[in-house]
Amino acid sequence: MATEPDERTVIVTGSTRGLGERIATRFAENGDNVVICSRSLEDCERVVDALDETDGSAHAVEVDVSEKPAVENLIDETVDRFGRLDVLVNNAGINIRGPAEEMAPEDWQQVVDVNLTGTFFCAQSAGAWMIEQGDGGSIVNISSMMGSMGQRDRMPYNTTKGGVNNLTRCLAVEWAEHDIQVNALAPGYIMTEMVEQAQDETGFDQQDVRDRTPLDRFGTPEEVANCVEFLASRDNFVTGEVLTADGGWTAFGWGCEN
Repeated sequence: MATEPDERTVIVTGSTRGLGERIATRFAENGDNVVICSRSLEDCERVVDALDETDGSAHAVEVDVSEKPAVENLIDETVDRFGRLDVLVNNAGINIRGPAEEMAPEDWQQVVDVNLTGTFFCAQSAGAWMIEQGDGGSIVNISSMMGSMGQRDRMPYNTTKGGVNNLTRCLAVEWAEHDIQVNALAPGYIMTEMVEQAQDETGFDQQDVRDRTPLDRFGTPEEVANCVEFLASRDNFVTGEVLTADGGWTAFGWGCEN
């Protein structure tokens, strides 16, 4: 069984807001070294400053996960700063909505580049380093419950999240011999600032979500961080798993009433 180092180094992509920031904060609170990264260095540095009061250390790196050289620089800078890499959380993602027949090629490609190709680039570069490092590691890909269902006007997002799920399984099988555990977390509806903003701007129906969710509420960023913390641990005999944290949404079914 793998033994985790006393002080882990963790990369969380897309960690300047929402779920990514809460996940990164959890690792820092646990005393880990955390690399905060997104396309805005200014936003990354803001989060790093906010983590000064935690027991961990934080470092900001600007990265576009859809660009392989930028991802390689992220890994290099992480190792240069902290000496090792133990956990990668692939959280960066985007969503462009619209009818399938009207989806512009560039919009489709942008979602694929960030959500699926970006997840692969980060996992590939991190996995290569973990193999060279010689004592394994953990990769957690943030997917979505939408990756296992069809939905109107969300074709690129749902398709790429389905791809992330199977990418997770493939990497778990391939890298098990190197003691690298690869899992995915597929959240349902989580109450974040983006959800609250959607309520204000578009009239997004929060009550409808609650009515369709057996637990009758949204999940919280804290609960998502709990799930990631479990999957990132290397003492659980879990790899190749897609953990769905959706309050029972997918178990209950779209056509049913709570």
